[in-house]
Amino acid sequence: MKDFIRVMKALSDPNRVKIIKMLIEKEMCVCEITAVLGLAQPTVSKHLKTLEDAGLVEFSKDGSWVNYRLVKATSNQYAEVMLDHMQSWVSEDKEIKKTLAKAKDVNRSRINAA
Repeated sequence: MKDFIRVMKALSDPNRVKIIKMLIEKEMCVCEITAVLGLAQPTVSKHLKTLEDAGLVEFSKDGSWVNYRLVKATSNQYAEVMLDHMQSWVSEDKEIKKTLAKAKDVNRSRINAA
């Protein structure tokens, strides 16, 4: 039951749902997610840690970049099912559409140049 509760709690925050929806579209670094959501970097990092602990996202390092993506394989059956459903859930929501439009145009090289 702990795995189930961890996944449900992770997905109970609107910003974490937005992060999942963005990561469905593409792998992103913290600075890109921060730019899209307009949140402080520590807040985004905390959200990502919660999602990671729930088995929903994973990261890899590429030089100084830390890139986040949805997990490819997880032992948490609840995370797997929820990620599968998140592909289509809340896709028509105005906030989600706005977030995904911003995410499509965000680019880490332009963020760091600013």
